[in-house]
Amino acid sequence: MSAYAYQDQRVVVTGAGGGIGAALAHRFAAEGATVAVNDLDPAKAAAVAGAIGARAVPVPGDASAIVAEAGEALGGRIDVYCANAGLASGGDAFADEAVWEAAWDTNVMAHVRAARLLLPDWLDRGSGRFVSTVSAAGLLTMIGAAPYSVTKHGALAFAEWLSLTYRHRGVHVHAICPQGVRTDMLTAAGSAGELVLAPTAIEPEAVADALFDGMEKGRFLILPHPEVADFYAARATDPDRWLSGMNHLQRKWETP
Repeated sequence: MSAYAYQDQRVVVTGAGGGIGAALAHRFAAEGATVAVNDLDPAKAAAVAGAIGARAVPVPGDASAIVAEAGEALGGRIDVYCANAGLASGGDAFADEAVWEAAWDTNVMAHVRAARLLLPDWLDRGSGRFVSTVSAAGLLTMIGAAPYSVTKHGALAFAEWLSLTYRHRGVHVHAICPQGVRTDMLTAAGSAGELVLAPTAIEPEAVADALFDGMEKGRFLILPHPEVADFYAARATDPDRWLSGMNHLQRKWETP
């Protein structure tokens, strides 16, 4: 039995119409929680909730605007909020302003907006759990995806801030930072994803396993690919060498 009691917990998972989000929703429900399954696509949200059964309710819509509705659907309380919805925006420094704005809004501001609504009740109760699906790109970077990389760094920074600010008041925060996961997002990453992410890609269920292990052990950083810890350390201790290695990947990607 986990040190954290999931039985009768009320959980929201955004972007849960497939991939990591669906795996998280299924796992929380299997542990005894009741789950609000959110997705921008109503049919996908309904399909995942239907597959889970009585412990799930679909709450379709924009992840930035469903906290109150999800809370009502869960009986007026949210214990765990999984900010999983994300936008895998490719492009370089010349990407359109609209691409940058959409990535910032989905990958960072949706988390901020959710926290604004969740924190008053959590701080009053002295308990709450915020799970941010960040990506290893938030710890490192991703070639060919400037908007994605930059905004995932922002998502990590916000999760860190939440943790250091509120952990003594009962708010637990976790940042999930996988590399490649076999989802539609990996497919959308194209040739860059095939080069960097596909060789070590894992199933979404492995991400859920890593999260539950990390929650039990009280870890902030959830690393479904353990080697990311070494990459992160190398980036911090010898950034020029790390950047040279990433530039080697960039040049390899550019070469037909």
